[in-house]
Amino acid sequence: MLHRFRLLTRYSSQIWLLFWGTFASSMGQSLVWPFLTIYIRERLDIPLTQITLLFTLQSVAGFTATTLLGPVMDRLGRKKPMSGGLLASGLTLLLMSQAFSLWHWAILLPLYGMVNSVFRIGSYAMVADLVASERRAEVYAVLRMGDNLGIAIGPAFGGILIAGGYTLSYLLAAVIQLSLVVFVSLNIHETLAASTNASDASLLVPKTVGYGAMLRDYPFLSVWVLYILVQIASSMVFMLLGVYVKENFGISEDRFGFIVGTNAVMVVLFQYGITRLVDHHTPLRMMTAGALIYAAGMAVFGLSDRFVAFLGGMVVFTMGEMLLVPTGTALVANIAPPDMRARYIGVFSLSFRVAAGIGPVLGGYLSDAIAPVATWYGGMSACLIAALGYLILLRRWRFEGLAGKKSPAKTRI
Repeated sequence: MLHRFRLLTRYSSQIWLLFWGTFASSMGQSLVWPFLTIYIRERLDIPLTQITLLFTLQSVAGFTATTLLGPVMDRLGRKKPMSGGLLASGLTLLLMSQAFSLWHWAILLPLYGMVNSVFRIGSYAMVADLVASERRAEVYAVLRMGDNLGIAIGPAFGGILIAGGYTLSYLLAAVIQLSLVVFVSLNIHETLAASTNASDASLLVPKTVGYGAMLRDYPFLSVWVLYILVQIASSMVFMLLGVYVKENFGISEDRFGFIVGTNAVMVVLFQYGITRLVDHHTPLRMMTAGALIYAAGMAVFGLSDRFVAFLGGMVVFTMGEMLLVPTGTALVANIAPPDMRARYIGVFSLSFRVAAGIGPVLGGYLSDAIAPVATWYGGMSACLIAALGYLILLRRWRFEGLAGKKSPAKTRI
């Protein structure tokens, strides 16, 4: 363990600033999001399917905003959009604390979806700018540790705050996001120019301004679509599991916060070591294994009826997450052309938004039309399809070169 922490000292101060910014942003937002479905359901007393449609609106808005954000970051830089996104996120959380009707949420959730991931996309693009391709997976693992350290603290603390009312959680989350605006403005340096060779000034300007080249990049699109299938299952867990365990098994918000926190604690403790351990393996092989373990976790949720069983399901689920997420992010960063990194990473991050627009609605429909437990078997099926897809891609020779060990130019296929 000491050896692992010594390895972390080789990262620049900019990476550690991004780590702490990621931690704070994640902690603030996770005071709210694990309990959002429960909060809206109790406030509005409407069917679960109707609530999940609100999250679909959020995902559509986030998808649209991110497609515009990528070209902006590739042309103007990462820092200013990150600050603007944090400011808008904080103000939206303040308004959420006073939302009492369906139309309030129909406006605020899409608005929040447009701005709440800007900091993460900018951070990931900065890592691609600053870090050599062979080390990106481990640096993304470090950022995920910061993200999940925040998630480990946020839901547990949020569950305690909710005992006295939901409003305080939203206000504290807003203050954290607004404080990060100052943090980014004073401490984070722009990295767009740092990702190019100063002797080649032409590289400082993107050769393309749209997404045409990306839409013709079939290897990337294949990996992305299969990744969305896994994230559909993930969105079911984080958006619907809280309601499921409370309404069917009487597990309260504070105990559910502990289940979510277990996911985060595992990432904090084990993500970096696991990423370094599997780094020499072909990315698609690790992504196949990750999708299969995700499926196993979903099956455990379906079979569970007690707190400890759901906790065990989260442990299995998280093991799949630790294999799949940083590996997929590094793979995308490595195959992206240097002048399109923010766009590739931004679109890849849309997998969470697309999945959040499909997963909760699908899960809510399965719950209402068949049985509550059908949600988890539906998610399991999506993960199994993704695993099969990655296995097929793995057997195609042109994907064997995407091991994340070479420069982006050499890993293009």
